[in-house]
Amino acid sequence: MASSRTFTLLCGLLAAALVRATLSPPAVLTLGPEVISERLTQELKERDAVNVLQQLPLLSAVREKPAGGVPILGSLVNSILKLIIWLKVTSANILQVQVQPSADNQELMVTIPLDMVAGFNTPLVKTIVEMHMETEAQAIIRVETNSKDQTTHLVLSSCSNSHRSLRISLLKKLSFLINPLANKVMKLLVPALPKLVKSQLCPMIEEALEDLHKDLLHLVSMPVPIGSGHLNFDLLSPAIKGNVIQLNLGAKLLDSQGNVKKWFNESAVSLTMPALDSAPFTLTVRQDVVNAALAALIPPEEIMVLLDYVLPELALRLKSNIKVISEKAANQLRHTQIVKILIQNAPELLLDQGNAKVAQLIVLEVFATNEVRRPFFTLGIEASSDAQFHTEGDRLILSLNEISSDRIHLMNSDVGLFNPELLKDITTEILASVLLPNENGRLWPGVSVPMVKALGFKAASSSLTKDALVVTPASA
Repeated sequence: MASSRTFTLLCGLLAAALVRATLSPPAVLTLGPEVISERLTQELKERDAVNVLQQLPLLSAVREKPAGGVPILGSLVNSILKLIIWLKVTSANILQVQVQPSADNQELMVTIPLDMVAGFNTPLVKTIVEMHMETEAQAIIRVETNSKDQTTHLVLSSCSNSHRSLRISLLKKLSFLINPLANKVMKLLVPALPKLVKSQLCPMIEEALEDLHKDLLHLVSMPVPIGSGHLNFDLLSPAIKGNVIQLNLGAKLLDSQGNVKKWFNESAVSLTMPALDSAPFTLTVRQDVVNAALAALIPPEEIMVLLDYVLPELALRLKSNIKVISEKAANQLRHTQIVKILIQNAPELLLDQGNAKVAQLIVLEVFATNEVRRPFFTLGIEASSDAQFHTEGDRLILSLNEISSDRIHLMNSDVGLFNPELLKDITTEILASVLLPNENGRLWPGVSVPMVKALGFKAASSSLTKDALVVTPASA
């Protein structure tokens, strides 16, 4: 019996684990190696890492145990070092940071190429003897989970400088007397320089990564304006996959007062992740989050129009259509006739690979004049429109085109029962002339995506998967 209960428990845990494995975050920000490299380079620049390299204590480093403790050689080297008045880095440069995946694709291998010129002065010559030094700092970034609160962070697991990456050469050859001395100095720098890079630069690289993590937290938390409210993202967990950093994001929709209207967390709702390809980054937003944003931009509302004044041709055609149903009702229509369009539910964005439609439930009523309270009839319309996303700068804009009345239902009638399909064409034209311009007017300001410019890009581009909206930088 005990083994049976154990088996049941294990099955339950396994099922829970499988369910958990299929959960998708509301949004994912994927940063490619180009962005990671530029952000780390910027962090090092802000710390004046070049100045740190220029201040490396080369002379004191080569004087430490100069010959590995061998007395005779030590005495010889010490005599050579007495001929050196000063030894320092005269210029330094940090080249393009390189980001590569580890063997298991779970860590990032970061290579920071260093290019330096060092010089030393000796009484034997009046000029400075210059050497070109090339080396690399190598760091490993991984994801670490805090055992106390189970939060995950990007951390620097190691940082070093390999002798194998070090190349030192004279910028120009001098006299037979000075060249051997320069060669001795360069040999002493071979063990000394990697130790200096590790002790002086690696702590700065670790600080740069810590601040990069903070910057990413700030980046993802930048509010996205949605109508009078805004959409907020927050970091659920980072992950390293190949040579990219994937930030899984939670989301919440807030109103103009800052009150949370809707929370979005990991769920079984599908999220198709596009390949990064050559894009520096992608922001992939799950369909239900996009729908919530659309609902905030087009809230339920009532639109009333004096049809004869605004669209007189449509008013005449509507009268002709009603006349087929009831001539008495048609004769009651006056110049102040009103068409009322009520958006009861939020529109829903329906995604297909590369295409989108917006479905809406609409109530349409026709009143003979602006004074009567009861409509001739009330129609329930299931409508849909083609939806297209485009961008202007960092603004993402949705526009609706060619609305159609897919289904039409007679909800109430004061003119007797009739087949609502008789009014399908005219109601579709009214929706296209009244509803679509109103909704496109609300959508036209678009939604600014602050992550785009915060990551250093001027404009955004958008695409669709079967269940998500994808934002990338626009190609130059």
